[in-house]
Amino acid sequence: MKWVVASYARWTGKALSDAGEEELPKVLYHAPFVLVSHGQEADPILCYGNQTALKLWEMNLSQFLETPSRYTAEPMHRDERAQLLERTTRYGFVDDYQGIRISASGARFRIHQATVWNVVDEMGVYQGQAAMFHEWTPLGQQVSVNL
Repeated sequence: MKWVVASYARWTGKALSDAGEEELPKVLYHAPFVLVSHGQEADPILCYGNQTALKLWEMNLSQFLETPSRYTAEPMHRDERAQLLERTTRYGFVDDYQGIRISASGARFRIHQATVWNVVDEMGVYQGQAAMFHEWTPLGQQVSVNL
């Protein structure tokens, strides 16, 4: 979590929260916005999701932490998602992303104005990517999910 928070500040010049270091994990977990991250595996696995993300994707924490991040998008939207992640890798962060995502039950939703950034450690070594967004719109269509 430390790298997610520090990397957000590094790329955007903003803080995810003004909470102190001790309170920060709890504040971010209970935040009214979505905060997620994945690692640097060849097929990146989600490694953090706050309470809002878990509710939106309709998963408990253990399910979420076993999910390849590509499964947060429907197969037909995965190329778009891959292009976003490539653009993020190239520029460090993007703050204008919109896209369609899918929950574990098949509920579809559009995310708006997401910020996606590279997570780096203290030495600047790439460790994965994270995303944060405040707004989403349910699309009212259920689809079958093959996670």
